Amino acid sequence: MHKKLKVDKNFIPLPVADDDELYQNGIFLFNITKMLEYIHDNPDLFIPEVISVKAIYRQSAVINASHLDTVDLAKPIILAEIAPDRYNVIDGNHRIEKAHRQNIETVMVYRIKAEQHIKFLVSHKAYEKYVEYWNDNIKIMGKYHSGQNSHKK
Repeated sequence: MHKKLKVDKNFIPLPVADDDELYQNGIFLFNITKMLEYIHDNPDLFIPEVISVKAIYRQSAVINASHLDTVDLAKPIILAEIAPDRYNVIDGNHRIEKAHRQNIETVMVYRIKAEQHIKFLVSHKAYEKYVEYWNDNIKIMGKYHSGQNSHKK
């Protein structure tokens, strides 16, 4: 069971350097460069796992095909828990596309829980909206699991 998140009034958005790689999903903007550094510095917290390419592949119109030759399939992809039990690729779309095109069945991934990746948001507004979004999803899940969302026939 997932817990609601509480807004930390002392949250400090992660600063962004000119050469930092960022991932944006709507209002949520994550500093991927700092996240990768944190993963590298804490190998006991982040154990790579094998996952099926089919499980995470989504055809994308924003893939730079000329970049595919340069991507390293040995580098794990980052899956972030964007909503309870729902993970999105936030780093590695080109690797997934390359694996798909080469008919490679599995890739390595890091699964990053919400409590781990939330500190890589780069603005107060994004942080507060993420906490609100997460908690709304918890509330919806609770209604669904309690049967409040079921229809009587």
